[in-house]
Amino acid sequence: MVTSRLATAGWHNHHGWWRHRRGGYGWVGPVFWPFAFNDIYGYSLWGYDYDAAFWDYGYPDIYAGLFAPYGYDDLAAYGSYLPGRAARSGGTQPSTSASSDDRSGLTQMCGDDSRDIAGLPIDSIQAALQPNETQRAALDDLANASLKAGQDIKAACPTDIALTAPRRLAVMQQRIEAMVAAVNTVQPPLEKFYGALTDEQKAKFNALAERRRPSRSAEAANTATSCDVSQPGVTDWPAAAIEQSVKPTDDQRRGLQDLQNAAVKASDMLKASCQSENAATPPARLAAVGKRLTTMLEAVNTVRTPLDTFYGSLSDEQKANFDAIGPKRTSEVHASASDDDDRPRRARGRRHHGNVDAMIRRMMSFVR
Repeated sequence: MVTSRLATAGWHNHHGWWRHRRGGYGWVGPVFWPFAFNDIYGYSLWGYDYDAAFWDYGYPDIYAGLFAPYGYDDLAAYGSYLPGRAARSGGTQPSTSASSDDRSGLTQMCGDDSRDIAGLPIDSIQAALQPNETQRAALDDLANASLKAGQDIKAACPTDIALTAPRRLAVMQQRIEAMVAAVNTVQPPLEKFYGALTDEQKAKFNALAERRRPSRSAEAANTATSCDVSQPGVTDWPAAAIEQSVKPTDDQRRGLQDLQNAAVKASDMLKASCQSENAATPPARLAAVGKRLTTMLEAVNTVRTPLDTFYGSLSDEQKANFDAIGPKRTSEVHASASDDDDRPRRARGRRHHGNVDAMIRRMMSFVR
């Protein structure tokens, strides 16, 4: 199974403050939630809770949407990798070019799964369960729903690069809405198929899931059902940076306070929606996925309105300074990390961080 961990496997030297606590990334360039469809299926069908792919998403990703780690020039390198795009928005041609394999890799992250039925191993299920005619018809319905769900998620992949915080949260909302719709598409046929199985077949289905799971470490097992946890200090509100860079007026400060309050509310909302234990069956796990995604959508909407109001009150110069907060913080984290390394490693790190196109190509090599 391709996971978001593989999406960033080539970035193991990249000190990202927006990185998930177990190695994944909520944002890879302009794409929010890489391999979203695979993450839904990995957890709901096969119980990949300890893989952290699904449950690691939460408020830190909203925070990264507000204060993006990527600068304008960095994002330009992603322009030619977007589905159907030859250049970034704004008419300027990016300096990099992407091979068809590279585009295919990013398209996979957007939800284009080339396997039989979009992540559903029909042949394996049939061989393991030996379904009767009624059960086979229910499995066909599930397969068709799975295919539609994958197409819906793919359709929500961005076709341009979101350069501002309001646009990033709009992209985030669109992506989550598609995921919620995908869950709603798959849930009824999954419940029907699973409900039509005998107890013995259900046991075989669960055994099939066990065989498909990678072995997990003790550390992963201990953190299997936790979610929405960031590194200490990572998502602290950057009040001082905003004050220094944006220099808001009194009226703008009131709007900024509304935005900060909304961010706190969104964080609390998402923490409260973390489940304390793993659901036992595929339908129950998919229901938990749907509930979590609905809460995430509500959290994004909670932040979007005050963000649009505050951002809209800024001058062009203030907007540029607000958008530069995340990239500046990223540079500071990289500089701090380099100071902790020896000189030869620092030199390697500078070359690595300085070539975004090389990082993308390396990343894509892990998903081919």
